Amino acid sequence: DYESLTAAGAIMGSGGLVVLDEGNCMVDTAKFFLEFTQRESCGKCVPCREGTKKMLDILVRITEGKGEPEDIDRLLYLGNQIKDASLCALGGTAPNPVLTTLKYFRHEYEAHIYDKKCPAGVCQSLLSYTITPEKCIGCTKCARNCPVNCIAGKVKEVHVIDQEKCIKCGACMDNCPVGAVVKG
Repeated sequence: DYESLTAAGAIMGSGGLVVLDEGNCMVDTAKFFLEFTQRESCGKCVPCREGTKKMLDILVRITEGKGEPEDIDRLLYLGNQIKDASLCALGGTAPNPVLTTLKYFRHEYEAHIYDKKCPAGVCQSLLSYTITPEKCIGCTKCARNCPVNCIAGKVKEVHVIDQEKCIKCGACMDNCPVGAVVKG
């Protein structure tokens, strides 16, 4: 019934259901929903217009590996203020994806902020590709298919990826015939 769904924080009437698994980054998912709110907001009330913009800025920073430990508290504070002060239903529910992911997936935010890692391997800026020396056969396929020539190594020798030059496109992993390139 409607009351029990509302008590659980669900919103009826949108006609949508989002199913996620371990391959989805909760921080990136929250960012996606705030981007939607920013596009759809009428802009009339300051809490929705400015508050969600500030929350989105923080989420962008976190997904780019530039998050700070205080960002979690900032998101919680802003989210609760926006919920309480917004004038419409959109603004009042806009922080819910962030507040909910913080409640149930806080460890993912912490991994992004403290470890500079995205557990789901989604946030491009937090990815790195490495070549496992024990598996590399020196076939050069990874190097030949790298669009920025950031892989060094001779035929039949172990190859190495220059992390400074790597654009994290995954071409090396896609072309390695033995699975020596790993995403982390």
